Amino acid sequence: MRRRKPQKIDPAGRPGIAIADLEAMPEPAQRVPITCIDYSPEKVETQRVTDLEQFIQSRRPPWVKVRWINVDGLSDAATIRALAIKYGFHPLLIEDVMTTDQRPKLERYEAQGDRPAHLFLIVRMVQIVEGALQSEQISFFVETGTVITIQEAPGDIWDPIRQRIEKPQSRLRELDAGYLAYVLLDAIVDQCFPVLEGFGERLVELEDRVLDRPEPEVIREVHRVKRDLLLLRRAVWPMREVVNGLQREPHECLSDTTRTYLRDVYDHLVQAIDVIETYREVGTGLTETYMTSISNRLSEVMKVLTIIGTIFIPLTFLAGVYGMNMPIPENHWTGSYRIFWAVCLAVAGGMLYWFRKRRWI
Repeated sequence: MRRRKPQKIDPAGRPGIAIADLEAMPEPAQRVPITCIDYSPEKVETQRVTDLEQFIQSRRPPWVKVRWINVDGLSDAATIRALAIKYGFHPLLIEDVMTTDQRPKLERYEAQGDRPAHLFLIVRMVQIVEGALQSEQISFFVETGTVITIQEAPGDIWDPIRQRIEKPQSRLRELDAGYLAYVLLDAIVDQCFPVLEGFGERLVELEDRVLDRPEPEVIREVHRVKRDLLLLRRAVWPMREVVNGLQREPHECLSDTTRTYLRDVYDHLVQAIDVIETYREVGTGLTETYMTSISNRLSEVMKVLTIIGTIFIPLTFLAGVYGMNMPIPENHWTGSYRIFWAVCLAVAGGMLYWFRKRRWI
Protein backbone atom coordinates (compact mmCIF):
# COMPACT_ATOMS: atom_id res chain seq x y z
CA MET A 1 0.00 0.00 0.00
CA ARG A 2 1.45 3.37 -0.98
CA ARG A 3 1.94 5.71 1.95
CA ARG A 4 0.96 9.34 1.58
CA LYS A 5 3.18 11.97 3.09
CA PRO A 6 1.58 14.52 5.39
CA GLN A 7 0.67 17.71 3.59
CA LYS A 8 1.46 20.84 5.61
CA ILE A 9 1.06 24.13 3.86
CA ASP A 10 1.21 26.51 6.81
CA PRO A 11 4.16 28.83 6.08
CA ALA A 12 4.26 30.08 9.66
CA GLY A 13 5.04 26.62 10.91
CA ARG A 14 1.99 26.44 13.16
CA PRO A 15 1.13 22.95 14.43
CA GLY A 16 -1.77 21.19 12.81
CA ILE A 17 -3.55 21.64 9.50
CA ALA A 18 -6.15 24.40 9.34
CA ILE A 19 -9.22 24.39 7.12
CA ALA A 20 -7.58 27.04 4.92
CA ASP A 21 -4.67 24.65 4.35
CA LEU A 22 -7.11 22.01 3.11
CA GLU A 23 -8.49 24.46 0.58
CA ALA A 24 -5.00 24.88 -0.91
CA MET A 25 -4.52 21.17 -1.46
CA PRO A 26 -5.07 19.87 -5.00
CA GLU A 27 -8.37 18.19 -5.78
CA PRO A 28 -8.31 14.57 -6.93
CA ALA A 29 -9.56 13.46 -10.30
CA GLN A 30 -12.20 11.34 -8.59
CA ARG A 31 -14.04 11.79 -5.30
CA VAL A 32 -13.43 9.23 -2.60
CA PRO A 33 -16.39 6.95 -1.77
CA ILE A 34 -18.49 8.13 1.16
CA THR A 35 -21.28 6.10 2.73
CA CYS A 36 -23.73 7.16 5.38
CA ILE A 37 -25.80 4.73 7.45
CA ASP A 38 -28.59 6.16 9.59
CA TYR A 39 -30.37 3.83 11.93
CA SER A 40 -32.64 3.54 14.91
CA PRO A 41 -34.39 0.53 16.48
CA GLU A 42 -37.25 0.90 13.97
CA LYS A 43 -35.54 1.91 10.75
CA VAL A 44 -32.28 1.80 8.73
CA GLU A 45 -31.29 3.94 5.78
CA THR A 46 -28.04 3.58 3.80
CA GLN A 47 -26.95 6.09 1.21
CA ARG A 48 -23.93 6.68 -0.93
CA VAL A 49 -23.01 10.35 -0.78
CA THR A 50 -22.62 11.78 -4.26
CA ASP A 51 -23.40 15.45 -3.56
CA LEU A 52 -21.16 16.30 -0.63
CA GLU A 53 -22.26 19.92 -0.25
CA GLN A 54 -25.93 19.00 -0.11
CA PHE A 55 -25.23 16.20 2.35
CA ILE A 56 -23.26 18.49 4.67
CA GLN A 57 -25.90 21.20 4.62
CA SER A 58 -28.81 18.83 5.19
CA ARG A 59 -30.02 17.83 8.63
CA ARG A 60 -30.45 14.29 9.70
CA PRO A 61 -34.04 13.00 9.94
CA PRO A 62 -35.62 13.16 13.41
CA TRP A 63 -35.92 9.38 13.67
CA VAL A 64 -32.16 8.80 13.37
CA LYS A 65 -30.54 7.63 16.59
CA VAL A 66 -27.02 6.97 15.23
CA ARG A 67 -25.34 8.19 12.04
CA TRP A 68 -22.25 6.40 10.74
CA ILE A 69 -20.26 8.21 8.05
CA ASN A 70 -17.45 6.24 6.43
CA VAL A 71 -14.84 7.88 4.15
CA ASP A 72 -12.85 5.45 1.98
CA GLY A 73 -9.63 7.36 1.40
CA LEU A 74 -7.59 10.47 2.15
CA SER A 75 -6.91 11.71 -1.36
CA ASP A 76 -9.86 14.14 -1.29
CA ALA A 77 -9.01 17.09 0.95
CA ALA A 78 -12.38 18.70 0.14
CA THR A 79 -14.18 15.87 1.91
CA ILE A 80 -12.06 16.24 5.03
CA ARG A 81 -12.60 20.02 4.89
CA ALA A 82 -16.38 19.65 4.67
CA LEU A 83 -16.47 17.26 7.62
CA ALA A 84 -14.08 19.46 9.58
CA ILE A 85 -16.35 22.48 9.14
CA LYS A 86 -19.54 20.62 10.02
CA TYR A 87 -18.18 18.74 13.04
CA GLY A 88 -15.57 21.23 14.24
CA PHE A 89 -12.38 19.23 13.76
CA HIS A 90 -9.42 20.73 15.60
CA PRO A 91 -6.37 21.54 13.39
CA LEU A 92 -4.32 18.97 15.31
CA LEU A 93 -7.05 16.41 14.69
CA ILE A 94 -6.99 17.18 10.95
CA GLU A 95 -3.23 16.79 10.90
CA ASP A 96 -3.48 13.40 12.58
CA VAL A 97 -6.06 12.28 10.04
CA MET A 98 -3.99 13.37 7.05
CA THR A 99 -0.72 11.91 8.38
CA THR A 100 -0.88 8.20 7.62
CA ASP A 101 2.03 6.99 9.73
CA GLN A 102 0.48 7.95 13.06
CA ARG A 103 0.85 5.79 16.13
CA PRO A 104 -2.49 4.57 17.56
CA LYS A 105 -3.72 7.23 19.98
CA LEU A 106 -6.72 8.55 21.87
CA GLU A 107 -7.68 12.22 22.21
CA ARG A 108 -10.51 13.54 24.37
CA TYR A 109 -12.19 16.85 23.53
CA GLU A 110 -14.49 18.45 26.04
CA ALA A 111 -17.54 20.49 25.08
CA GLN A 112 -16.70 24.05 24.03
CA GLY A 113 -19.40 26.53 23.16
CA ASP A 114 -21.78 24.95 20.68
CA ARG A 115 -19.41 22.05 19.97
CA PRO A 116 -20.32 18.93 21.95
CA ALA A 117 -17.74 16.73 23.61
CA HIS A 118 -16.21 14.10 21.36
CA LEU A 119 -13.52 11.46 21.10
CA PHE A 120 -10.84 11.04 18.46
CA LEU A 121 -9.08 7.73 17.96
CA ILE A 122 -6.43 6.48 15.60
CA VAL A 123 -6.02 2.72 15.25
CA ARG A 124 -4.43 0.47 12.65
CA MET A 125 -6.25 -2.23 10.71
CA VAL A 126 -4.07 -5.13 9.56
CA GLN A 127 -4.91 -7.41 6.66
CA ILE A 128 -3.18 -9.94 4.42
CA VAL A 129 -3.54 -8.67 0.85
CA GLU A 130 -2.04 -10.76 -1.96
CA GLY A 131 0.18 -12.58 0.51
CA ALA A 132 1.60 -9.40 2.06
CA LEU A 133 0.81 -7.78 5.40
CA GLN A 134 -0.76 -4.35 5.15
CA SER A 135 -1.30 -1.94 8.03
CA GLU A 136 -3.88 0.76 7.34
CA GLN A 137 -4.64 3.79 9.50
CA ILE A 138 -8.26 4.24 10.59
CA SER A 139 -9.37 7.50 12.22
CA PHE A 140 -12.46 7.55 14.48
CA PHE A 141 -14.46 10.65 15.35
CA VAL A 142 -17.13 9.86 17.96
CA GLU A 143 -19.68 12.20 19.45
CA THR A 144 -23.18 11.71 20.78
CA GLY A 145 -25.20 10.11 17.98
CA THR A 146 -22.43 10.23 15.35
CA VAL A 147 -19.47 8.08 14.34
CA ILE A 148 -17.14 9.11 11.51
CA THR A 149 -14.53 6.65 10.26
CA ILE A 150 -11.86 7.84 7.82
CA GLN A 151 -9.84 5.13 6.16
CA GLU A 152 -6.48 5.41 4.51
CA ALA A 153 -7.61 3.46 1.44
CA PRO A 154 -10.82 1.83 0.16
CA GLY A 155 -11.80 -1.57 1.48
CA ASP A 156 -12.41 -2.72 5.05
CA ILE A 157 -13.58 -5.63 7.21
CA TRP A 158 -16.86 -4.12 8.39
CA ASP A 159 -19.33 -5.75 6.00
CA PRO A 160 -20.61 -8.12 8.76
CA ILE A 161 -21.32 -5.07 10.93
CA ARG A 162 -23.27 -3.42 8.13
CA GLN A 163 -25.30 -6.62 7.82
CA ARG A 164 -25.97 -6.59 11.56
CA ILE A 165 -27.29 -3.05 11.32
CA GLU A 166 -29.73 -4.14 8.59
CA LYS A 167 -31.22 -6.86 10.77
CA PRO A 168 -34.34 -5.95 12.80
CA GLN A 169 -34.11 -6.39 16.56
CA SER A 170 -30.34 -6.13 16.36
CA ARG A 171 -28.74 -5.10 19.64
CA LEU A 172 -26.52 -2.75 17.65
CA ARG A 173 -29.55 -0.71 16.60
CA GLU A 174 -30.79 -0.38 20.16
CA LEU A 175 -27.63 1.18 21.62
CA ASP A 176 -25.80 4.44 21.06
CA ALA A 177 -22.95 5.67 18.85
CA GLY A 178 -20.34 4.71 21.45
CA TYR A 179 -21.45 1.10 21.14
CA LEU A 180 -21.08 1.30 17.34
CA ALA A 181 -17.52 2.60 17.81
CA TYR A 182 -16.85 -0.33 20.14
CA VAL A 183 -18.16 -2.84 17.58
CA LEU A 184 -16.01 -1.35 14.81
CA LEU A 185 -12.96 -1.35 17.05
CA ASP A 186 -13.65 -4.92 18.16
CA ALA A 187 -13.78 -6.06 14.52
CA ILE A 188 -10.37 -4.46 13.88
CA VAL A 189 -8.87 -6.24 16.89
CA ASP A 190 -10.45 -9.59 16.00
CA GLN A 191 -9.01 -9.30 12.49
CA CYS A 192 -5.56 -9.74 14.04
CA PHE A 193 -6.24 -13.38 14.88
CA PRO A 194 -6.73 -14.69 11.29
CA VAL A 195 -3.57 -12.78 10.38
CA LEU A 196 -1.71 -14.40 13.27
CA GLU A 197 -3.07 -17.81 12.30
CA GLY A 198 -1.52 -17.35 8.86
CA PHE A 199 1.82 -16.46 10.44
CA GLY A 200 1.60 -19.55 12.64
CA GLU A 201 1.13 -21.80 9.61
CA ARG A 202 4.06 -20.14 7.83
CA LEU A 203 6.31 -20.65 10.87
CA VAL A 204 5.42 -24.35 11.07
CA GLU A 205 6.23 -24.77 7.39
CA LEU A 206 9.49 -22.86 7.77
CA GLU A 207 10.47 -24.99 10.76
CA ASP A 208 10.13 -28.17 8.66
CA ARG A 209 12.16 -26.60 5.85
CA VAL A 210 14.88 -25.43 8.24
CA LEU A 211 15.27 -28.93 9.65
CA ASP A 212 15.04 -30.76 6.31
CA ARG A 213 16.55 -28.37 3.75
CA PRO A 214 18.36 -25.39 5.32
CA GLU A 215 18.73 -23.34 2.16
CA PRO A 216 19.40 -19.57 1.85
CA GLU A 217 15.84 -18.93 0.63
CA VAL A 218 14.51 -20.37 3.89
CA ILE A 219 16.37 -17.89 6.08
CA ARG A 220 15.23 -15.04 3.82
CA GLU A 221 11.64 -16.14 4.32
CA VAL A 222 12.18 -16.33 8.09
CA HIS A 223 13.46 -12.75 8.08
CA ARG A 224 10.40 -11.63 6.09
CA VAL A 225 8.12 -13.20 8.67
CA LYS A 226 10.03 -11.55 11.51
CA ARG A 227 9.79 -8.18 9.76
CA ASP A 228 6.02 -8.60 9.30
CA LEU A 229 5.62 -9.59 12.95
CA LEU A 230 7.48 -6.45 13.97
CA LEU A 231 5.11 -4.37 11.82
CA LEU A 232 2.15 -6.16 13.38
CA ARG A 233 3.52 -5.51 16.85
CA ARG A 234 3.91 -1.80 16.13
CA ALA A 235 0.27 -1.70 15.02
CA VAL A 236 -1.25 -3.73 17.86
CA TRP A 237 0.80 -2.83 20.92
CA PRO A 238 -0.19 0.90 21.13
CA MET A 239 -3.85 -0.01 20.57
CA ARG A 240 -3.81 -1.57 24.03
CA GLU A 241 -3.21 1.87 25.53
CA VAL A 242 -6.06 3.31 23.45
CA VAL A 243 -8.58 0.68 24.58
CA ASN A 244 -7.35 0.86 28.16
CA GLY A 245 -7.94 4.62 28.16
CA LEU A 246 -11.44 4.19 26.74
CA GLN A 247 -12.53 1.66 29.34
CA ARG A 248 -10.95 3.31 32.38
CA GLU A 249 -11.76 7.00 31.99
CA PRO A 250 -15.48 7.91 31.81
CA HIS A 251 -16.64 10.08 28.93
CA GLU A 252 -20.09 11.25 27.98
CA CYS A 253 -19.74 9.67 24.51
CA LEU A 254 -19.28 6.21 26.07
CA SER A 255 -21.94 4.64 28.23
CA ASP A 256 -21.12 2.32 31.12
CA THR A 257 -22.41 -0.58 29.02
CA THR A 258 -19.99 0.21 26.22
CA ARG A 259 -17.06 0.60 28.62
CA THR A 260 -17.86 -2.81 30.05
CA TYR A 261 -17.71 -4.37 26.57
CA LEU A 262 -14.39 -2.65 25.95
CA ARG A 263 -12.83 -4.90 28.57
CA ASP A 264 -13.31 -7.79 26.18
CA VAL A 265 -11.51 -5.87 23.44
CA TYR A 266 -8.65 -5.21 25.84
CA ASP A 267 -8.42 -8.92 26.68
CA HIS A 268 -8.30 -9.79 22.98
CA LEU A 269 -5.51 -7.27 22.46
CA VAL A 270 -3.50 -8.80 25.29
CA GLN A 271 -3.98 -12.25 23.75
CA ALA A 272 -2.91 -10.99 20.33
CA ILE A 273 0.19 -9.34 21.79
CA ASP A 274 1.11 -12.57 23.60
CA VAL A 275 0.79 -14.54 20.37
CA ILE A 276 2.86 -11.97 18.49
CA GLU A 277 5.64 -12.16 21.08
CA THR A 278 5.53 -15.96 20.98
CA TYR A 279 5.82 -16.00 17.19
CA ARG A 280 8.69 -13.52 17.31
CA GLU A 281 10.53 -15.85 19.68
CA VAL A 282 9.79 -18.75 17.33
CA GLY A 283 11.19 -16.73 14.44
CA THR A 284 14.35 -15.99 16.42
CA GLY A 285 14.60 -19.67 17.31
CA LEU A 286 14.27 -20.61 13.63
CA THR A 287 17.15 -18.29 12.79
CA GLU A 288 19.31 -19.94 15.43
CA THR A 289 18.21 -23.39 14.26
CA TYR A 290 19.12 -22.48 10.69
CA MET A 291 22.58 -21.35 11.73
CA THR A 292 23.02 -24.52 13.79
CA SER A 293 21.88 -26.69 10.88
CA ILE A 294 24.30 -24.96 8.52
CA SER A 295 27.10 -25.37 11.06
CA ASN A 296 26.28 -29.06 11.54
CA ARG A 297 26.13 -29.56 7.80
CA LEU A 298 29.52 -27.91 7.40
CA SER A 299 30.91 -30.06 10.22
CA GLU A 300 29.67 -33.21 8.47
CA VAL A 301 31.30 -32.16 5.21
CA MET A 302 34.55 -31.36 6.98
CA LYS A 303 34.46 -34.70 8.80
CA VAL A 304 34.02 -36.63 5.56
CA LEU A 305 36.82 -34.69 3.86
CA THR A 306 39.08 -35.18 6.88
CA ILE A 307 38.44 -38.93 6.90
CA ILE A 308 39.16 -39.18 3.19
CA GLY A 309 42.36 -37.17 3.58
CA THR A 310 43.46 -39.21 6.61
CA ILE A 311 42.93 -42.50 4.75
CA PHE A 312 44.95 -41.34 1.78
CA ILE A 313 47.94 -40.14 3.83
CA PRO A 314 49.48 -43.63 4.26
CA LEU A 315 48.38 -44.62 0.74
CA THR A 316 50.12 -41.56 -0.65
CA PHE A 317 53.26 -42.51 1.31
CA LEU A 318 53.28 -46.04 -0.09
CA ALA A 319 52.59 -44.81 -3.63
CA GLY A 320 55.39 -42.26 -3.27
CA VAL A 321 57.92 -44.78 -2.06
CA TYR A 322 57.15 -47.42 -4.66
CA GLY A 323 56.72 -44.93 -7.45
CA MET A 324 60.17 -43.39 -7.21
CA ASN A 325 62.57 -43.79 -10.19
CA MET A 326 65.12 -45.92 -8.35
CA PRO A 327 65.70 -49.67 -8.17
CA ILE A 328 63.57 -51.28 -5.47
CA PRO A 329 63.88 -55.04 -4.88
CA GLU A 330 60.13 -55.55 -4.78
CA ASN A 331 59.80 -54.19 -8.34
CA HIS A 332 61.41 -57.38 -9.70
CA TRP A 333 58.90 -59.66 -8.04
CA THR A 334 56.06 -60.94 -10.17
CA GLY A 335 53.37 -60.42 -7.52
CA SER A 336 54.60 -57.11 -6.13
CA TYR A 337 51.80 -55.11 -7.84
CA ARG A 338 49.12 -57.31 -6.26
CA ILE A 339 50.86 -57.20 -2.91
CA PHE A 340 50.98 -53.36 -3.10
CA TRP A 341 47.22 -53.12 -3.68
CA ALA A 342 46.53 -55.66 -0.96
CA VAL A 343 48.57 -53.62 1.52
CA CYS A 344 46.78 -50.37 0.46
CA LEU A 345 43.34 -51.93 0.82
CA ALA A 346 44.27 -53.46 4.15
CA VAL A 347 45.51 -50.11 5.45
CA ALA A 348 42.38 -48.26 4.24
CA GLY A 349 40.07 -50.93 5.61
CA GLY A 350 41.87 -51.02 8.94
CA MET A 351 41.61 -47.26 9.32
CA LEU A 352 37.90 -47.29 8.47
CA TYR A 353 37.36 -50.08 11.01
CA TRP A 354 39.23 -48.09 13.66
CA PHE A 355 37.27 -44.90 12.89
CA ARG A 356 33.97 -46.75 13.19
CA LYS A 357 35.06 -48.47 16.39
CA ARG A 358 35.85 -45.05 17.87
CA ARG A 359 32.43 -43.84 16.59
CA TRP A 360 33.98 -41.10 14.50
CA ILE A 361 31.87 -42.20 11.52
